[in-house]
Amino acid sequence: MSELAIKQDVTAIVQAAIEKHGRNREALIPILSEINHAFGHIPGNAFREVQKQIHNPGEQTYIAESQLYALASFYDMLSTKPRGRHVIKFCENAPCHVVGGKAIWNALQERLNLANGETTPDFKWTLVTTSCLGLCSVGPVLLVDDDIYGNVTPEQIPDILKNYE
Repeated sequence: MSELAIKQDVTAIVQAAIEKHGRNREALIPILSEINHAFGHIPGNAFREVQKQIHNPGEQTYIAESQLYALASFYDMLSTKPRGRHVIKFCENAPCHVVGGKAIWNALQERLNLANGETTPDFKWTLVTTSCLGLCSVGPVLLVDDDIYGNVTPEQIPDILKNYE
């Protein structure tokens, strides 16, 4: 896809998201989420496009591109760089850690040859940590795409990954 086509797609998606969610600050996360969903990440030129389109002279809706980037990079549900087809989110919170989370993390890193936040060269996998998945009673916990795996052991990692072949 050409750079012009990507720019046009970004413009159209931003316009549609703003029409759906509005121009106020409360709409920023839903707008960024729609862009993230459309591209699998938020392309760099999307921040300028959102900033440009959300600004409404006479109203206090101005937000700097750097503020949009900071917002997008804060939440792990959003990504400022392309991610793999399958995203593995590993809970690194204390409850998962004390029931063997470190061994799960090590097994994932070894199996995929990835560090936190990295994506495989073929863009099949992205491995990220998250502070909590809200399932402390079944830790250690993984979220692969939209699938939750609880009470995970290192030995289960190869079979879990096979589900996404």
